[in-house]
Amino acid sequence: MRRSLASGRMPAFLESLPPHLLLALARDWLHLARADQLPPCGPGSGRWTTWAVIGGRGCGKTRTGAEWVSALALGDPAFTEEPVGRIALVGETFADVRDVMIEGPSGLLGLPHRGARPRWSPSRRRVEWPNGAVATAFSAEEPDSLRGPQFGAAWSDEVAKWRHPEAAYDMLQFGLRLGRSPRGLVTTTPRPIPLIRRLLCDPRTVVARARTVDNADNLAPAFLAEVVGRYSGTRLGRQELDGELIEDRADALWTRQGLEAARVAAPPGALARIVVAVDPPASSRVGADACGIVAAGALGQNAYVLADATLARAAPQAWASAALALYHRLQADALVVEVNQGGEMAEAVLREVDRSVPVTTVRASRGKYLRAEPVSVLYAKGRVRHVGALPALEDEMCDFGPDGLSTGASPDRLDALVWALTHLLLRGAPEPRIRRL
Repeated sequence: MRRSLASGRMPAFLESLPPHLLLALARDWLHLARADQLPPCGPGSGRWTTWAVIGGRGCGKTRTGAEWVSALALGDPAFTEEPVGRIALVGETFADVRDVMIEGPSGLLGLPHRGARPRWSPSRRRVEWPNGAVATAFSAEEPDSLRGPQFGAAWSDEVAKWRHPEAAYDMLQFGLRLGRSPRGLVTTTPRPIPLIRRLLCDPRTVVARARTVDNADNLAPAFLAEVVGRYSGTRLGRQELDGELIEDRADALWTRQGLEAARVAAPPGALARIVVAVDPPASSRVGADACGIVAAGALGQNAYVLADATLARAAPQAWASAALALYHRLQADALVVEVNQGGEMAEAVLREVDRSVPVTTVRASRGKYLRAEPVSVLYAKGRVRHVGALPALEDEMCDFGPDGLSTGASPDRLDALVWALTHLLLRGAPEPRIRRL
């Protein structure tokens, strides 16, 4: 049904249905929901105890939670084997439970009427269905209020911003003890707090992810244009819009807060020099390193990182063409190429593709960390700015410590960045022509 509406094509059997059945289908959550908005089921779902819906702002998390709770209370066979009579609704505060989870546009009372509309009693903090099922509102600010009550299911909303997340969530788990398979739903935009890490690592947790743009059909175009357009790719945007768990490594040379402070929309004037730095791989076979390709420009005593065009597992002709395309697009002055791996092969490949481009070769005599340290000092002094969002490069920077990346992979983007900024700010370079972006 959802795909038919999106494509504008209605299958013949739907066209044959009377209007009242079409209306019922249009209100049916199983036909409207995205895959990430439906609980795990089927042979591969396992015996999960927690369903964690991790997503960006406005991605439909609240509707997902409200539909799940309603389906459990009514005993919808697509969601539960039998009605769940006691359900907990836990938000950051009681006001959040009331205003978002219950009375909000996507909350329990805002769901399409299907003949069993629940009754909300604010004074008792209870939502009651005609069949006797009850959902009770709790505030995470009062963990002890969860002592004593018992439930067959629980919906915990925005746990990443609870004031006492561990205490409140743990108390809730002690009360999940009714029925044959008590389960909990967590809906939240993630933050790197211990509870979120714990849930994501728990083998009994099934994780569904959603981005803000996945729910674009139900969001105001102005919101998408303004908020998504402004924050897409930034640390804040990746967390709040894409639902990514963004963490800093304690011993990394860079922090995300520092990189956010270094972000600008454009250089404040004409750049005096622009270079494209290339950290070529030794091989293009599967599993080989990526080819780091990063462009940066100099203006006075400062540098501006302009682009990251890194390629994964590319043949020499492919990465050479990509580097040269970036060089010409930015009207750069030189290509800076590391020749430790592959000897003079990298320079030869570049010259084969475009002999007119000036190539400066560099050879590493120190380890990656020692080469990167003085560049990180430039950032600390406020001498380097990032033009726009460079998420993949910034991920490497914030995960690079004395022993390299935590994944053990090669920091190819970071290597190219280091060569570019070293060439611009830490080594003497001839006076070039002035370039404008």
